[in-house]
Amino acid sequence: MGGTSPKKTAANKKRVLECLEKSLGIVTTACKKANITRVTFYQYYNKDAEFAKEVDDIQNITLDFAEGKLLENIQKGSDTAVIFYLKTKGKKRGYIERTEHVTVQKDEFSEFTDEEIQAKVDKLKKDVKE
Repeated sequence: MGGTSPKKTAANKKRVLECLEKSLGIVTTACKKANITRVTFYQYYNKDAEFAKEVDDIQNITLDFAEGKLLENIQKGSDTAVIFYLKTKGKKRGYIERTEHVTVQKDEFSEFTDEEIQAKVDKLKKDVKE
């Protein structure tokens, strides 16, 4: 008769949740400390809605903690933290990076010199910016 008793499963879940909280949501670390496999963890997560909710709550608490640290760094004047925050939270206000690509088929320009091709590419880039 294989399997784990419900009592042992409940104890494993409780233990891994405690370890998950102590590891700031890092699943591999929590599983190692709780002496269960990642496969077992994800079986619990996928089959037990209450367990999944507790895991998600721990992940959200960890995210709140990390956001707090980010804001502390912004208050300390960290340019990197400010830029990161604006790129992630300020997208609606235009704080995004874009890469614009101009694709030109070689056949279209086969009769032009390199200088003429470069002039056309420069014009295309200018048009894209406007």
